[in-house]
Amino acid sequence: MASLITSAFILVLIVAAIMVFLHFVPLGLWISALAADVHVSIITLVGMRMRRVPPAKIILPLIKANKAGLNVQVNQLEAHYLAGGNVDKVVDALIAAHRAQIPLPFERSAAIDLAGRDVLEAVQMSVNPKVIETPVVSAVARNGIELKIKARVTVRANIDRLVGGAGEPTIIARVGEGIVTTVGSSESHNDVLANPDDISKTVLGKGLDAGTAFEILSIDIADVDVGRNIGAELQTDQAEADKRIAQAKAEERRAMAVAKEQEMKAYTQEMEAKVVEAQAEVPHAMAEALREGRLGVMDYYNLNNVQADTDMRNAISTAGADDKMRPTQPVK
Repeated sequence: MASLITSAFILVLIVAAIMVFLHFVPLGLWISALAADVHVSIITLVGMRMRRVPPAKIILPLIKANKAGLNVQVNQLEAHYLAGGNVDKVVDALIAAHRAQIPLPFERSAAIDLAGRDVLEAVQMSVNPKVIETPVVSAVARNGIELKIKARVTVRANIDRLVGGAGEPTIIARVGEGIVTTVGSSESHNDVLANPDDISKTVLGKGLDAGTAFEILSIDIADVDVGRNIGAELQTDQAEADKRIAQAKAEERRAMAVAKEQEMKAYTQEMEAKVVEAQAEVPHAMAEALREGRLGVMDYYNLNNVQADTDMRNAISTAGADDKMRPTQPVK
């Protein structure tokens, strides 16, 4: 019984040892590499395990590159993986560039991948250009008519400028700016509608792909729609603003006139008060003249008679005016 337990224990140890050995020494990958005529030593595979690099992510792309006729070393692939790159995509990009006879060294391909760009897509765009469709760009001609334009930009990736070059948003922004400038310099929107290819020629002549990761092959105007009459709307808004300003100024003048009227009324009342005050001084002056002998009694009577005669005449004229204003009674 004790010997049986000992044999089982030894068997478990042997199985565990084999599993640990196979974990650190991937014999399957080593055999696959030998079958593909890729010379990789067991020590190299064990070193990958020790450096926490999955051997399959290095050996399989290495086999693929070797079969494609590329000269790629294990250390290059392992260093790119440790730097955070996508080894499989870099190798696929190298194979695609080799088939398309595009010069692309491993260092540049790895740099493009580490820069965050899709290096395989870039190589594919170098062979098969990509069409970028811009959003609707609103531009206004000199006659004030709005045009809504949509363009399609055919671009090809420039591998030499993928690192540090601007991307698709810059291309779209520059094309939109070129469309706005071209339409804005046109005298009439009819000129743009008649010759939409002038936009493409003008925009292409500006060299919009400078400093970008792409090379612009063509700019095609996909759609042109007539929008609002911006010029008329601006004139209407300006006229409305001028009207409000004129109304405000008129209201200001009316308020000043009302204030002036009130001021004149106050001034008139002040003058009337001064007249009443002056008239109140007349009896005092007459009494003073009588006391000092400058005015006689007869003069005073004559003055009273003249005043009475004047009052009578005023009463008669007022009564005559009232009779004319009173309606006549019908004769019975």
